[in-house]
Amino acid sequence: MNSRDYKILRPNCYYHIYNRGNNKAEIFKDSQDYLNFLKRLKLVIFPKAKLKFESRLRISPLPSNSFSLLSYCLMPNHFHLLIRQNSEVGLDRLIAKVCTSYAKYFNLKYGHIGNLFQDRFKAKLVDNDSYLIYLSAYIHNNAENPLEYDYSSLKDYLGKRSGNLCDKTFLLNLFDNNPEKYKKFVLGFDQEYEDKIKNYLFEE
Repeated sequence: MNSRDYKILRPNCYYHIYNRGNNKAEIFKDSQDYLNFLKRLKLVIFPKAKLKFESRLRISPLPSNSFSLLSYCLMPNHFHLLIRQNSEVGLDRLIAKVCTSYAKYFNLKYGHIGNLFQDRFKAKLVDNDSYLIYLSAYIHNNAENPLEYDYSSLKDYLGKRSGNLCDKTFLLNLFDNNPEKYKKFVLGFDQEYEDKIKNYLFEE
């Protein structure tokens, strides 16, 4: 899949989205950075989102229900998103809005000059339900201790946090709406499973 040809980003399809810092540099340095990225993501996906604190962000949302975020993991120098494009509004618009706004925040905070991200984001079409659930486990396992990591969606799936950024319905339905079954699946993810989905992953 040529991830830079945005013409192939189609509605009603799932994508693994990835990007990292320029020259593999950190893009998240502290908890405020992680939360500011997620705040921007929420404001763009949910036009009427209510944040826990007043937002002064001037970032225009995209039409309601354009996207559904299934899972995510933010790491110090890269991020993964598993997301469904629900309409003709392309994922390139979503990622451009979030990353451009976040880069301005980061550059101002740290006096950073130049490109924050290495390149345009990469996207791979996920065209199989089995691969999709393995991919969600891979994303959640990016952290060394996934059960305790605050900057992925796993805690939401396991009921340890009441976040509403992700649409958990699809994945949990595949596990009889049982968070413990999903937890066992995620923790059981191994090299064999990773090999099954290698075509949906990116070099990091």
